[in-house]
Amino acid sequence: MVAHSSLITVMEKAARKAAPKLRRDFGEVDALQVSRKGPADFVSNADRAAEETVVEILRHARPDWGLLLEEGGTIKGEDDRCRWIVDPLDGTSNFLHGIPHFAISIAAEIDGEVTAGLVHQPLTGESFWAEKGRGAWLSDRRLRVSGRREMNDCLIATGIPYQGHGDRPQFSAILNAVIPEVAGVRRFGAAALDLAWVAAGRFDGFWETGLSHWDIAAGMLLVREAGGFVSDFRGQQDMVSRAEIVAGNANIQSKLHKLVAGALR
Repeated sequence: MVAHSSLITVMEKAARKAAPKLRRDFGEVDALQVSRKGPADFVSNADRAAEETVVEILRHARPDWGLLLEEGGTIKGEDDRCRWIVDPLDGTSNFLHGIPHFAISIAAEIDGEVTAGLVHQPLTGESFWAEKGRGAWLSDRRLRVSGRREMNDCLIATGIPYQGHGDRPQFSAILNAVIPEVAGVRRFGAAALDLAWVAAGRFDGFWETGLSHWDIAAGMLLVREAGGFVSDFRGQQDMVSRAEIVAGNANIQSKLHKLVAGALR
């Protein structure tokens, strides 16, 4: 049995308390009251309820910490060194269309660095978690990124621009560069899970642009602690400020990054 730190224990408790409500609402998705917060960008009552549940537990455990929330925005804490970064329902559009692929993502950031993170899939009960220097795990099983070295053996995940979001010409250029080199490209619609699956070796690589901090905070740490690498499209570490990311094992991440960068020249 792998011993959780207090941070992971709190994250797991928060995610598992919110998960049953999401499962219940997912089963009654047609009855959900849905509002629009932008073109093709939905937020449901389930989304808000999950965030409230997660925040309640996190604030009880660390009342002086701040929060960065997808729905609630930035909440300052007394300790300005520490904050939680929360996406209570990554894959909202999947959820609202009855597609069983979505997750809760929680990360702990201390002095500007994510030191612990968890991605929980409510329908499967899978909890992917990582702590800086302690590795990445699926429950009590150690995770490792894929060992594949050749792009033509690889399954690569991505996100596709949609109404009002993303740069379609840029995406098309990258996609046209990647497709001929790989075994397949997948777009499942939940970046936090995509990154968790890279950490677990299910996907060999991942690229996307237009993501927010809460989409990738926990997932980036999972990939790194599973032995992988992440960068922005320039090969630097400005993933959050530039809202772009390329992830994979050392070999595949490097090759995927070169394809992405080359397509944008």
